[in-house]
Amino acid sequence: MFIKSKKEGQRFYITLSRPEKRNAFTPLMIKEIEAAIHEANADEEVKVVILNAEGPVFCAGMDLKAFNEDASAGNTSLGEVMSQLIKPSIAVVEGPVYAGGFLIIGECTFVLAKEEVTFTLPEVKLGLFPFQVLAGLLRSMPEKQALQLCLDPSPFDVQKALELGIVDDILTEHTLESILLRFESIPSGGVKAGIKVARSLRDVLPRERYSYLLQVLNDFKMGNSL
Repeated sequence: MFIKSKKEGQRFYITLSRPEKRNAFTPLMIKEIEAAIHEANADEEVKVVILNAEGPVFCAGMDLKAFNEDASAGNTSLGEVMSQLIKPSIAVVEGPVYAGGFLIIGECTFVLAKEEVTFTLPEVKLGLFPFQVLAGLLRSMPEKQALQLCLDPSPFDVQKALELGIVDDILTEHTLESILLRFESIPSGGVKAGIKVARSLRDVLPRERYSYLLQVLNDFKMGNSL
């Protein structure tokens, strides 16, 4: 097992648990994350999901060796798996984030990071490009900024991550608990529906979004599943 998951009341924890490999993800690890996400989505008692990591590094990105050894891994996308999460989610980032690690935090509703955390996209230095990460960055910032970030392999700090919208706040006991408590008293039906619709809007043409959302609202009021 490369992750740990547990439910505590209304909270569901998904913990990256491969610290000896800096939590670099493998095809199996992605499948484990997907199973945990499906469990959290299906449990009506769960109101918020917390994603964190063991060890000094939050995530070092893709384990290239593991993917090269698995012939079927080419169609395995961590970003796509993370986008299936339709409960409010908080990434608790206490160590550096590299490369594909952005796919985890990019799909979380909130990202809280310690002040000393750094973020790095080293792909271009290796003759590659962070293609999947780019998709997530484009939801947080203009195309020009996203491309500049992908083309700069230098680490950047939390303050820059805050300015770019990658991080939402500095991680403290207060900032984490205030978000967790927010969802304990809010009915989860509308929250879950809203997140699910926000995900689906990515596939709706801009000119069709208002009519689509009006239909969604009518279905929701009628009690139809989204």
